[in-house]
Amino acid sequence: MPDSPPLCPDCSSEHHYEREDVLVCSMCGHEWVAGSVDDETEAEAEIRDSVGNVLSDGDTVTVVKDLKVKGSSTAIKVGTKVRNIRLVDGVGDHDIDCKVDGFGPMQLKSSVVKKA
Repeated sequence: MPDSPPLCPDCSSEHHYEREDVLVCSMCGHEWVAGSVDDETEAEAEIRDSVGNVLSDGDTVTVVKDLKVKGSSTAIKVGTKVRNIRLVDGVGDHDIDCKVDGFGPMQLKSSVVKKA
């Protein structure tokens, strides 16, 4: 059985043609390099917490170690729950955007949280 044709990343149409080294969707005109869409999607989807659980937008997580907060004399304590996280490509390896009760909006590393 032959492989199914690649689908357009924009409109999911299977109707496309090749032009030089790119594929072009005949329905919406989107251009992409064959195979590059799958690689990006897999890399994006693999943000994991400190114990290896895959995280997704809207999850609730628990902080697994005390975190010092810049500009504050207090720290986020172990066991603090953070609700409704959003996965982002943040500064450095900070990949979670969230609001922590009592501290406000901030970015956290996925290596210091555990999925609740």
